[in-house]
Amino acid sequence: MINVETYEKVKIDFHPKIPPLERAKDKTTIDVRYCLISPYAFVHIYWDEKIFELVYDIEEPILDEQEKFYREQLTSAIRDLINFEEVVERSEEKLLDYIDKRMKLLIVELGLNISYESYKKLYYYLCRDFMGLNEIEPMMRDYFVEDIECNGLNSPVYIIHRIYRNIKTSLSFKNFDQLESLVEKLAQRCGKHISYADPILDGTLPDGSRINATYTTDITSKGPTFTIRKFTKTPWTPTQLIAFHTLSPEMMAYLWILVQYKMNILITGGTASGKTTLLNAIAFFIPPESRVVSIEDTRELNLPRENWLPSVVRGSTGSRKENEITLFTLLRSSFRQNPDYVVVGEVRGREASVLFQGMASGHSSLSTMHSDSVETLIKRLETPPIELSPTLLNVLDCICIMTHAVVNKEETRKLREIVEIVGVNSEGVASINTPFNWNPADDKFYFKKSSRVFTKIAKRYGMSVEELENEFRMRVQLLYQMYMRGIFSFDEVYEVANRYYKRPEEVLNEFGIK
Repeated sequence: MINVETYEKVKIDFHPKIPPLERAKDKTTIDVRYCLISPYAFVHIYWDEKIFELVYDIEEPILDEQEKFYREQLTSAIRDLINFEEVVERSEEKLLDYIDKRMKLLIVELGLNISYESYKKLYYYLCRDFMGLNEIEPMMRDYFVEDIECNGLNSPVYIIHRIYRNIKTSLSFKNFDQLESLVEKLAQRCGKHISYADPILDGTLPDGSRINATYTTDITSKGPTFTIRKFTKTPWTPTQLIAFHTLSPEMMAYLWILVQYKMNILITGGTASGKTTLLNAIAFFIPPESRVVSIEDTRELNLPRENWLPSVVRGSTGSRKENEITLFTLLRSSFRQNPDYVVVGEVRGREASVLFQGMASGHSSLSTMHSDSVETLIKRLETPPIELSPTLLNVLDCICIMTHAVVNKEETRKLREIVEIVGVNSEGVASINTPFNWNPADDKFYFKKSSRVFTKIAKRYGMSVEELENEFRMRVQLLYQMYMRGIFSFDEVYEVANRYYKRPEEVLNEFGIK
């Protein structure tokens, strides 16, 4: 009999290094492989000639029949020993030790004859399932995965990849009980309940990821389903968006000036068009000493600052609606928290009126909303459930319109245009100025010199428009130099922006800008 007590503790790294991935003009040439959970889980993304599409192939240790039998025995036995609530709250290192000790104890008690090679594989699966989310855990650990979508039984799980966009995965749930169990586990991790009586789940996982799930075939004919929008701990930086050609250095420099001088900005676009990504990026430019209050449905914002009060809505507990904390409630109270900037993840209901009243009373606000043009935005704001007075829209300075686009047969996101609101009359007809726009015909960004918002800033702060235009040119060059020098990381970009507020001449000299 093998003495498992002598086995060396297996090392597992759930946070491997993020690989550098490049965008490919031709999807048929994509063939990349990188680690998700070291050294056991990898992904191979490649073009499959048989189905003419990209495949996200998850590679995990292969178990033989004997090892599968051992895994079932150990999983069943260890489940009885683990207090699940206790496990979720423990640190990762302590939990790995805990599983290692319990596993060795059970192998002895059950009299299992397991080699060290088999032990390592089984230990990985036990850690993956008890610490993580079973079959989808490797995808949850992939920095590049934004969304995970399961459409039910016998249907491949799809992901949205930051670089390669929509991809079919090698994962498909064949067993109803297995999928049902995973959906129950997702509900548990959200601190919620899902059942035949209450078959729809909206919740937030401990890492901040947003989840929507269904439980029964009455609701979704293929059985249980789930969609996870992953929370990004390290958002895209302004220079990364420039590198992706999502927007131009001129657009980013313009938004930097607007943020600094407390203009009100609304970012609009369709679903998953990059609204929150842009909101996060321009929030880098909020002056370091300013107080920021953010309000969201689900935690997606991640601002590089200390003086920041993040708020998230809370659903009602059970049938008691009075326990519910809505966007409206949080937004109304936020103006009593003395914010310099109010950042709202997304407005879609009556909270919009509070947001615009806050803008009117001098609170600089940044937010997002679903709309694909200025006209449809105004119509949405005027009609129920928002029913905003058209004249209140005059407090809005700028609208950024994000869009999905296909450029050279590749899906991408673009800041289609930046529109300045010159005035809105009582009929809801807007006078606008469009200083920046993207032309899909040649995939280039264009801008004109006349900015009505620059004129507004100059009057408000006692400056000349020429001073602002000169400052604009300096920042365009600075952002371009940062992009050219490969300054992309969260900390590096924030450090440069922060220093620029305090010692602009020093930063400009450092980057050779005159």
